[in-house]
Amino acid sequence: MEKEFAGKKLLILGGNPETTPLVEIANGMGVKTIVTSARHTDPAKSVAWKAFDVDGMDVPGLIALAREEKVDGVLVGVADILVPSYCKVCDALELPCYATQQIVDVFAFKDVFKATCERYGVHGIPEYYLDADLKREDLDKIVYPVMVKPVDNGGGVGMTVAHNEDELRVGVEKALSASNKKRFIVEKYMQCDDMGMYYTFKDGYCSASCIYDRYTTDEQPGLSRVCLGGTYPSKHLDEYFARMHENVLRMFREIGIRNGVLMLSGFYENGEFYVYDTGFRLQGEAPHLLMKAIHGFDQREMLVRFALTGSEGAVNLKKEDDTRLRGKWAATLWVLLKKGRIAKIEGLDRLASDSRVVANIQRLHEGDTVLEEWIGNEKQVLTRMYLVCNSKKELAECLKEYQKKITVYGEDGENMVLKGFDVDAALGLK
Repeated sequence: MEKEFAGKKLLILGGNPETTPLVEIANGMGVKTIVTSARHTDPAKSVAWKAFDVDGMDVPGLIALAREEKVDGVLVGVADILVPSYCKVCDALELPCYATQQIVDVFAFKDVFKATCERYGVHGIPEYYLDADLKREDLDKIVYPVMVKPVDNGGGVGMTVAHNEDELRVGVEKALSASNKKRFIVEKYMQCDDMGMYYTFKDGYCSASCIYDRYTTDEQPGLSRVCLGGTYPSKHLDEYFARMHENVLRMFREIGIRNGVLMLSGFYENGEFYVYDTGFRLQGEAPHLLMKAIHGFDQREMLVRFALTGSEGAVNLKKEDDTRLRGKWAATLWVLLKKGRIAKIEGLDRLASDSRVVANIQRLHEGDTVLEEWIGNEKQVLTRMYLVCNSKKELAECLKEYQKKITVYGEDGENMVLKGFDVDAALGLK
């Protein structure tokens, strides 16, 4: 890769494992990367030019660090909770920022986002209105099961499925403890098709880069249903474009999005789409890796370039992006682990030689421990694999192969891997 930004300094907020590839891409562009987060041991720090322990929520501290290091740009990593900080730091330093305070106000909090969506005909999940007092008249209106979640956290953190009032009260306490704003929402618990809608923005043009189906585990009752993987393109793609896409574009346009990448997560039930979450940044599940393999352009490069210049470069989304993936079939495969210490991992040793595997992002390794509090959120993910195939049948065979061969042994010798999703049912092959 051409070192077009040799010597330029980029401050990246957040150091989790999903941010590591972003740092590596910037390094490859010649950038002097500076990663900061509250945890000294965060993985992205190990590949950065410099690393600091300034908390990503400490805006004055971030501004002071950026000035001391004389950075040329700032970028948020893979963490929704840091987008507001990113916006404030860029504003204070007068550096390029793909977000504005108006956009942050919409996307940073689930309740505000939901209300905004409804104004544009983009429906959210039916909600029950409660406050922290849990008034009896409000509790009596609830039909269980429901999902309780903080308004300002993601990845399953602080989320609980409640089947009765006692579980609801526990869930509210959990959600409040995970919310910086001490706000929560209670929604109908959806048991239907799960989807992702991933958009790329460049100079005001919005492209639906991929629409896909997502599959979640049902092995962890009472907890958020963590993703097991996804298949691309979605079986509901045509209906989404016919019924929802234009409303979404109008919403994006009127709240002022011009650059960046954004994920909408939603459900499909009985002919209707319900949006339940968003993220205005690179995603942990990283659909951009599939897009790079199929289309050739890299969203991470675009964002690094924008942070340093105010432009995402020469990518022509009208020509280079394709929601239908140029006839290819693709998937992500997440491997989830039960709690325990990892003694041995099998089945990941030959990925580099398999042309169907375009990327693999491994979070955990032998010797690591999956903690109790990680169960029910994305911290229990061992690895995410990214597959691209020429046909639906080939994709199905590849998914089944890796679901079968990947084994993780705990110290007691038992397999720690949760069961995967039903591939044939997902792809309509049975």
